[in-house]
Amino acid sequence: MPIKPLPPLNSLVAFEAAARHLSFTRAADELYVTQGAISRQIRHLEEYLGRALFIREKRSLSLTQTGAEYYDSVQQSLLLISSATGDILQWQGDQQVTVITTNAMASFWLLPRFNEFQELHPEIDLRILAVDSIRDVRNSEFDIALFYCRIPPQNLEATALFSETVFPVCSPMYLDKHPDFKQPEHLLNGTLLSLEITEEWVTWQDWFNKSGIKHMPDTTRRLNINNYLLVIQAALNGQGLALAWENLVDDYLTSGLLVKPVDEAMTTTSQFYMLQKPQSIRPKKGVEHFKEWLLSMISEHPCKE
Repeated sequence: MPIKPLPPLNSLVAFEAAARHLSFTRAADELYVTQGAISRQIRHLEEYLGRALFIREKRSLSLTQTGAEYYDSVQQSLLLISSATGDILQWQGDQQVTVITTNAMASFWLLPRFNEFQELHPEIDLRILAVDSIRDVRNSEFDIALFYCRIPPQNLEATALFSETVFPVCSPMYLDKHPDFKQPEHLLNGTLLSLEITEEWVTWQDWFNKSGIKHMPDTTRRLNINNYLLVIQAALNGQGLALAWENLVDDYLTSGLLVKPVDEAMTTTSQFYMLQKPQSIRPKKGVEHFKEWLLSMISEHPCKE
């Protein structure tokens, strides 16, 4: 059944503001319209009701008895609508989680596990923002950040997730072409796929140092790439050797798309962290659910202190 009679709803909002302030000017300022627009809305409402709602004098504005009684009912009704709307918006906000992380973490770790989270919490909308540097976090709106770093930013709350083991990988095809890869120094005869960024990622020189090789010959072949996804893709294509982070490429190792040419590995001093801005209000339910899931996912790989 239709709800009748209903007055012009825009006029009700204008009337409530004008009646509360007893001023068309202040009502106009509050609603970001002109004083003339408020005056027209009030006049439209009075014509609809067939009653005067305001007593207009040169320097003052007051409510008629009808206006005062109508104002009480209109304000209470608008407050109820506002409260119900706020509840819905708050629920929506609680169910939306924005995660910011690197392209590598998003592609190799988070997205392959997303289906499990979605099955557990189908009501939560996950939004993933992929950026190239942890420096980009400062100017971004997010709920959770996932980054690899030695020292987490001071202005964020940090929870260590896991440290990393780094080792060389290549495609089975590439290894077949280089059967002489038996020791770390033998890898110097291959093409090293090098990640060319300024973040705190392990370099080939770091890995060779850990393996006891302090100097890399100038003749060592390199392919420098500024994106880790492309580094791994080049390795999958059989174009050379890449340094792999265990938790990022474990699926490729399990499937056999990538293999370890040698057994040597190094554990980094940096870690993957879950980062959050200090909470000034109550935590969002969706964020708490995501954090619980995230911590359960890495419980099998505790961080090494």
